[in-house]
Order: sequence, then structure tokens, then C-alpha cells
Amino acid sequence: MKIILATQNQGKIKELQELLADETIDVLSLQDIEEWEDVEENGVTFADNAALKARAAVKKTGLIALADDSGLEVDALNNAPGVYSARFAGEPKDDERNNDKLLQELESIPDGSRTARFRCALVVVTPEGEEFLTEGSVEGQILRQRRGQKGFGYDPLFYVPEYARTMAELTLTEKNKLSHRAQAFRKVIPILQALKGHIIT
Repeated sequence: MKIILATQNQGKIKELQELLADETIDVLSLQDIEEWEDVEENGVTFADNAALKARAAVKKTGLIALADDSGLEVDALNNAPGVYSARFAGEPKDDERNNDKLLQELESIPDGSRTARFRCALVVVTPEGEEFLTEGSVEGQILRQRRGQKGFGYDPLFYVPEYARTMAELTLTEKNKLSHRAQAFRKVIPILQALKGHIIT
């Protein structure tokens, strides 16, 4: 069975493939689609943006499509960068510049007030127009310097007290136990199982 994950982010693709390793589901991505045009993510919530991408992927491929939108919410910044997480430092998207800007914005914030969370909304859209939403979140703190070489995005600055490490210091297996995206992806597995009759093989 084939589904399309509407992303070109290799990290997200690997995470979903790892979670679906025991399922008979073949995960394609936008890297497998010719002439894909990026969708303008102009929604006001993570769920809005995820739905926009999933609907476009269904229209393009005829496959059941999954799309997520996720980002970082920092309490001291009134939940910014939020839906603008990927472009926090402007265009073009750049993880290093985003992290630099985050550190700059939080420079005067004391350690005890640097609480934050990763939040994810995952939308499944079928060719028949059915839509399903799952969500996940993980709480943490923003460090004052990067730690770790794994992961992507804000992972090197996001400290997880439960593991006493940053997201970028966790193995993929550990990250898949707790991450916001992993939570949303795990919740979607029974939805995909129920939709197996729709999936084009």
C-alpha cells in the first residue's frame, strides 16, 4: 500500500518510515513527485497549513496524503515563532539563522523562564475528501547554546528534562518515543489501518 507524505524534509520522512516499519505501508514523499509546486502555507494554525499541503498532495497523486505542520512555541515570546517557525529568520528557510535569531530574542530571558514546546498537527486527506486530524506536543526548555548533532530545526536548542538531553542528542528511537511529530504519527496509524481499502497499491 502506498501513501504520500507531503514533505521533502528527510528527517520527517525517516521518522514516519521508522514508525510504520511494522506496517505494510509504503511511504512516498514529495521527492518522488515530478513538477511539485510548493503550497503557500498561509494558514493561521498548524492544522490549517497541514490540511493545505495534504489536499494538494491528494490532488496531485490520487493517493491518501499525510501532511504535518509543526513548530516551536516559546512562552516568553507569546508562543512565537509558532506557524512561522521554519521562516523565523526570513527567507530562504535556514535552520542555523532561525536558531541564531531565537537565541538573540531570548538573550535577556532567565533560564527558569525559557519554557517552550514543540507542537505538531498532522492531517490525513483521502481522495474521497475525508479528512482526519491528529496532534502531539512535547514540553521543554530553550538552552543558551546548541548541543547535539542529530535532528534538525530547533532540536539542538530544545532541552528535554525527562532525558536530560536536547532533541539533537537523542537517538531516532528515543526521539520517536516522545517527539510531538511521533505522537501525532502514532495516533494516525489506526486511521491508516482503517483506510487500507482506499489506498492505491
